[in-house]
Amino acid sequence: MIDIKLVKKLLNILLKSGGDFSEIFIQKKNLNTLRLEDSKIENVSTGFELGCGLRLIHGDSTFYAYIDSLIAEKLINAAKILSSAVSVYPEVKIQDMREVDLAYINKIKKYPSDINQSTKSSYLLKADSAARNYNQNIIQVTASLSDVENEEFIANSEGFFTSNKNVRVFFAVNVIAAKNKEIRTGYKSSGKTCGYEIFEQKKPADLANEAAGIAVRMLDATNAPAGSFPVVIGPAFGGVIFHEACGHGLEADAIIKDASVYKDKIGKKIASDKVTAIDDATMPNHWGSYPVDGEGYPSQKNILIEKGILKNYIMDYKTSRKLKMKQTGNGRRQSYREIPLPRMSNTYIGIGKDNPESIIKSVNKGVFAKEFAGGQVDPATGDFVFGISEGYLINRGALAEPIKGATLIGNGPEILNKIESVGNNLDFAPGFCGKAGQSISNEVGQPTVLVSSITVGGTKV
Repeated sequence: MIDIKLVKKLLNILLKSGGDFSEIFIQKKNLNTLRLEDSKIENVSTGFELGCGLRLIHGDSTFYAYIDSLIAEKLINAAKILSSAVSVYPEVKIQDMREVDLAYINKIKKYPSDINQSTKSSYLLKADSAARNYNQNIIQVTASLSDVENEEFIANSEGFFTSNKNVRVFFAVNVIAAKNKEIRTGYKSSGKTCGYEIFEQKKPADLANEAAGIAVRMLDATNAPAGSFPVVIGPAFGGVIFHEACGHGLEADAIIKDASVYKDKIGKKIASDKVTAIDDATMPNHWGSYPVDGEGYPSQKNILIEKGILKNYIMDYKTSRKLKMKQTGNGRRQSYREIPLPRMSNTYIGIGKDNPESIIKSVNKGVFAKEFAGGQVDPATGDFVFGISEGYLINRGALAEPIKGATLIGNGPEILNKIESVGNNLDFAPGFCGKAGQSISNEVGQPTVLVSSITVGGTKV
């Protein structure tokens, strides 16, 4: 993508007037998105991005510029302008550059660029047909399919560079069912860092049937109870509560800004002994995985909480230097237009030993929260409110009728200490996480988990 001699020249220009660190981030990206509505393809869009981001760090200050070009003259001019932001001398000079090995290499079987649009459209149409044939009460189906082929080159003044290619495919189905005056929705998605072999693992019709099943089952839901109850949180997307209410508080920029309840808690007990929480960007093909982060640092498996004890924060280069801790490979950015920030990758509660059926049997009266809708979280305190999109009453150890209008109201740190059982059915769900105006791919996960008590907001007392 760029000559290494030019790379060294740019890094040296950036540090010509001093500074602590300089970096180049080059990105070339091809994007495609298709959307289905009313049983036909409503929108098809394609995009191409190419550009370079230049970063200069001096003390606590970060100076950043980006160019929608790789023309040497433009890059050099931008580097000169950026370097003028610092005037501390002496000049720092980079002598040698070494290439950093990737944490892993993904093998892609079916590149998106090799799949024609008619084939891509057929995946959406198959999902639409399956959902509509699931039940006569299905009244609307929407689906989307997106893919990205992304190539990156990263180099910095610490003398290393790396390049990597990654491919992502994301498929989502949303189904609406109606009966009498009741209207319910069901949503399911699949996302992987792989090519179109993603549909060898789960077919579009399977996802559509799952989404339709949620919508249809919820048509018979009764009003949710209100009060404090034991709550069993389902596997996979149930991990979104940990991600939102706890995970963001473990990102090191929140620690530095004194905006996290987990500040100064390393080595201290913050959760039940049953809880081990992990952020792992090295899991092949998972939606939040990457071989190197947005700073060129190799991804790794990070134990955040081990048997209730806080072990680590989620860090990028700048926060690790500020906290005098090791980088964790979590410096992530949406594109070359943005600076990297400490962000989660695949974040989950580790597998336990309890049988999921036994967990439900242990609850006399409570709620089973299987799927979640939107929610709100205060990252500084961990206070949260999450809507339950698929939930059931638990009566004498058995799942009873579905419930509607239910929300979970609680505090992340408190919930961590109230986890009494962790199942052996660890599963994951893909999603997108927004922070500082940047949206990136994240995966959440957990096994079935029992929380001794959570406030349930409902419409039936």
